[in-house]
Amino acid sequence: MTAFGKLVRTTAFRLTLVYLLLFAMFAASLLAYFAWNTRRLITEEITQTVNAETSEINEIYGRGGMFRLVRTIEYRALRPGANLYLVTTPTGQAIAGNVGSLAPGVMATRGWSETAYRRIEDADDRDHRALVRVTELENGFRLLIGRDLAERRRLFGIVAKAAQWSILIVVVLGLGGGIFVARRVLRRIDAMTGTAQRIMTGDLSGRLPVGRSGDELDRLAENLNAMLERIEALMAGLKEVSDNIAHDLKTPLTRLRNRAEEALAKSGCEADYRAALERTIEESDGLIRTFNALLMIARAESGQARGNMDDFDAAEVANGIHELYEPLAEDDGMTLKVKAEPTPVHANRELISQALANLVENAIKYGKPVGQAGGTVVSMDARPITIEARRDGDKVLLSVTDRGPGIPEADRAHAVERFVRLEASRTLPGSGLGLSLASAVATLHGGELRLGDAQPGLVATLALPARAGAGDRVAPPIPDVPQKVA
Repeated sequence: MTAFGKLVRTTAFRLTLVYLLLFAMFAASLLAYFAWNTRRLITEEITQTVNAETSEINEIYGRGGMFRLVRTIEYRALRPGANLYLVTTPTGQAIAGNVGSLAPGVMATRGWSETAYRRIEDADDRDHRALVRVTELENGFRLLIGRDLAERRRLFGIVAKAAQWSILIVVVLGLGGGIFVARRVLRRIDAMTGTAQRIMTGDLSGRLPVGRSGDELDRLAENLNAMLERIEALMAGLKEVSDNIAHDLKTPLTRLRNRAEEALAKSGCEADYRAALERTIEESDGLIRTFNALLMIARAESGQARGNMDDFDAAEVANGIHELYEPLAEDDGMTLKVKAEPTPVHANRELISQALANLVENAIKYGKPVGQAGGTVVSMDARPITIEARRDGDKVLLSVTDRGPGIPEADRAHAVERFVRLEASRTLPGSGLGLSLASAVATLHGGELRLGDAQPGLVATLALPARAGAGDRVAPPIPDVPQKVA
């Protein structure tokens, strides 16, 4: 397609043509109205002048008779100007005046008429136009008084020519402006199209150009750039997740295969086969937990769970998690405590329960006091894990505090990424998805996962927007049975 073809097909150019046509029609209508009113005003002025002069001459005729009338007409006919005079006999023969010829039948018609005429002194054969009034005198004599319409035609011609030039200027300027605007918009659209084509080839780093005018195209480009940044981040995350899945699942899958081969290669008893199968089942459960965690993270990040929001008391979730994990903490030599005040919240109860359970599991798994690793006997009361539910201003805080080594501040942002295992925890079982899931759940609800220093230990907090009206009725409690996340 040629450049001009692209230009005339733009929306800006088409809108310009539409507005230009409407404006030209409006301007033409306005000028036509002005021309018509100009013609009407001139005609009214002529009729008023002729009527006044007719009345005056009729008075002269009434006082002085035909002789005085003829003398007056002859005198006025000699004066230069556009006025016309004529007195005829009943047979139509001219007695006095400056009219040489008229259109047939004009003198036979009483009243107003517009007619072609020639003056007596006209040397050319060209007809003129006049507006005349014919009145009948006594004894059949007739009097014609009129005025030439050359002035009216001249003014009307000026208006008509002004209208033509005005419309021509409007059309030229409108087309020029339309072409200018269309080319400017087309350049921006071409730049956006080029960027879109680069993105279609796989270059997600491309961004639409944003000008400084702040118009609708700039706002569209800003929104599309934000969307592209989100897509690029998601694609990068997808690639990272795929790489991490391939890397992290390779080891347990290899162990599964090796144990199966070992069990087949060895001719053991039934107990050996049972032990091998139990270890295989344990590895499979770990893989299933990993996939379940990934699915739950994807569900949270996609926003699918927003449709399952409800009002409930976050304190009930905290108490339920405490009741579920207290025996597990005691088996590991720890004490699990809960501090929960009535805290209404509007959220997805299942995901909130799962996120809080992940934080408690991490605290039990990684939150052992530093002294315990060196063999020092530490009392259970000295190393409690605390679950807390409370409201702080416009936020609902669900936090888990342990007395372990914690996470260095420099590593906290990295710790919430998928499959991230910090150096201190690489020897412990797990897949590095617990904090990722908790962060995704918090983001889904418009909140955030905060990692702080408990001095010593780590405090992990789900900060969620508080539900409006803390005193409102909350939904009745339902059982919270979180899945275990590796």
